Amino acid sequence: MGKCSSGSCGSKKEGSSCGSADATIARQNVAIETSLGKIKNKILVMSGKGGVGKSTVSTNLALGLANRGYKVGLMDVDLHGPDICRMLNLTDRIPDRQSKNDLLPPMQYSDNLKVISLEYMMENRDDPIIWRGPLKIQAIRQFIADMDWGELDYLVIDAPPGTGDEPLTVSSTIKDAYALVVTTPQEIALADVRKSLNFCNHVKMKVVGLVENMSGLVCPHCSKTVEIFKSGGGEKTAKDFGVTFLGKIPMDPKVVMGGDDGQPYLASHTESPAVVAFTELVNRVEKAMAAKPALTMASSCGCGGVCNPDTCDC
Repeated sequence: MGKCSSGSCGSKKEGSSCGSADATIARQNVAIETSLGKIKNKILVMSGKGGVGKSTVSTNLALGLANRGYKVGLMDVDLHGPDICRMLNLTDRIPDRQSKNDLLPPMQYSDNLKVISLEYMMENRDDPIIWRGPLKIQAIRQFIADMDWGELDYLVIDAPPGTGDEPLTVSSTIKDAYALVVTTPQEIALADVRKSLNFCNHVKMKVVGLVENMSGLVCPHCSKTVEIFKSGGGEKTAKDFGVTFLGKIPMDPKVVMGGDDGQPYLASHTESPAVVAFTELVNRVEKAMAAKPALTMASSCGCGGVCNPDTCDC
């Protein structure tokens, strides 16, 4: 029996490898469509540069929305460096599937917050993930198709850095996802973030906004903020691309300790500049997603930089 590299050679005979693969993909597409149909808002947290705090932003955004009574899912698609489970101190492993048709339960962090990460499925969480593109694409599709997300108000998706397989798979699979782009103030990070915004424009993904993380250091002694990485670059970049600036989040040693201890900062209920900034981020995202048709594309166009998805062809 012959096989083709594309998985679609036109052979539809009973038992043919290509026909079987096509049938499997078709079934998965139906499952994905069914699952996504139960989720109102999908937000991809991304950045062109690593180390800017995407996982911290994703975790605290999801937790902040859940604390307001929304039903939230948090999906970690940073397959080579999944951190979400550790940041939330989730140590369970995925249960055995009783039947190939059974949906699998995401981890339940709280009544309002469900979580899925590749670490949920690994026997040894320190083992490396040595996968090429097709395996990563399939894993992300399974995260959507095979998980019992149920009815959700928000699905927050934590992506790895760059504009490769993972964000591209999300944009092509979850066609109504919106991007939240994370940067730090220094120019080297902003250069990579501009690539992310151009990526969003290329794949026609609407942008919730841009947040400047690590915007100054909160002194642990006097609580004043020191701008060690400069400040204002994120706001300028957002203005240049015509997207909403969601605010500045200062560095706070307590945020780092909270992530390492599995106690997200917003769960601490401690008042600090970082908590105030995270709370304001949640406010602005909530407001922006409530007005989704007015969200902008990631670069200017014939509409003057403000695109309505129902009317704009740019």
